[in-house]
Amino acid sequence: MANEQLAVGKDDLVNLWRLVEGRDGGPAWIKMMEKALPTMTYQAWRRDPQTGPPQYQSSTIFENANPEEVRDFFGDDQFRMSNKWDDMLIYHKTLEECQTTGTMKVHWVRKFPFFCSDREYIIARRIWKLGGAYYCVTKGVPCSSIPRRNKPRRVDVYYSSWCIRPVESRRGNGGLTACEVLLFHHEDMGIPYEIAKIGIRQGMWGCVKRIEPGLRAYQKARAAGEPLSQSALMAHINTKVGDNFVRGLESNDDQSDIVEAEEKPAKNRVARFLVFGGAVALACTLDQGLLTKALIFGVARKFVGQRNTL
Repeated sequence: MANEQLAVGKDDLVNLWRLVEGRDGGPAWIKMMEKALPTMTYQAWRRDPQTGPPQYQSSTIFENANPEEVRDFFGDDQFRMSNKWDDMLIYHKTLEECQTTGTMKVHWVRKFPFFCSDREYIIARRIWKLGGAYYCVTKGVPCSSIPRRNKPRRVDVYYSSWCIRPVESRRGNGGLTACEVLLFHHEDMGIPYEIAKIGIRQGMWGCVKRIEPGLRAYQKARAAGEPLSQSALMAHINTKVGDNFVRGLESNDDQSDIVEAEEKPAKNRVARFLVFGGAVALACTLDQGLLTKALIFGVARKFVGQRNTL
């Protein structure tokens, strides 16, 4: 990497490992949903740290898949756009890459709903291999070479990292023929957190269920001998980590609980969503800072509170 501060380092791996093992010391996870397709199961949780945006954890298990092809699938930006399984990604460009560590610096633009401007991301990513699992760290990084613009709006706080590992099939055949993806994600999109939580909860499953047919199309393309894209080839460059690394971390006793209870549905959810949606539309057309947004959403919350007393 041209700029060492942009590299994804060992501390990022340690942080992801602790998230996977539930030893990061954060607040409890609240279960949001559990869904299933014939060859995929999905569970999602959320937690609210004292500062920063809401954090999400999910577990997706794909039947008849191995970690290597799932790793390549998520790292293949070209296939994301050509297959359109991730229809929010409308632009990608590799800015830097390291042939030794596999670290990449990438420029993304993602399409947001009509009432918000598109969002721009400058991300760095790197993959470690520990045993049969892959630890894939992706995070937002600074970039002085690409100037900021009013549109698309740049997202500075971004974290989206996976642990991809083989697991036993839910068919109970005793073989590790399925693949689990543990995802940890948070980002500050410039939308008030409470509004973002409602929107994410409403749209999460609609986005997730598009992944499964995308993966199957990717498997067919690989079986047909289609060449790998450059970003997928970069996903093959992994830093291998030995058992001593894990043993050095196991003395950390910090734990994060998972609360299995489903969140209670809010009263008058439809009315609240319409009011908040209108507020989002208004806030996203303004660029007046947090004070303006606080005023808009304060009025919306007050209105919703009045509706709940009727």
